[in-house]
Amino acid sequence: MPGLLAVAERHLRIGAPAVLTDAVTRSYLDDGRCVGWYGPPTPGWRVAIDAERAEAPVPPALARRFGAADFWARWTRAECCCKLVDMPVVAWWRRYGLGTPADGAAVWRTLRIADLVVTVGFAPSPGVAA
Repeated sequence: MPGLLAVAERHLRIGAPAVLTDAVTRSYLDDGRCVGWYGPPTPGWRVAIDAERAEAPVPPALARRFGAADFWARWTRAECCCKLVDMPVVAWWRRYGLGTPADGAAVWRTLRIADLVVTVGFAPSPGVAA
């Protein structure tokens, strides 16, 4: 999986949601765009992505709770991990804040593409040992 994460930007596309319907997984942006993952099949692994506009203002309530420094990178990682383990983000916040567990099986990469912060993550499929 590390090899695939190292070249993650090759497998991401940004465009209109109607154009990216064939993506393996998608993340929708507040400006109407979509980011899609077009990586090769990864048997035994789940994949998730989350993307946000890098210059989007941090909601004041979230900035007070979690701090504004590097917010969107931390946010996309947490959202990505939530998707991988099917956990609501509010439950994640209670357990990890915007952090990620050091002992988790998920692997991820957060990158900057154009005006976006994007995290790509993988976790073993349920019932598969890491």
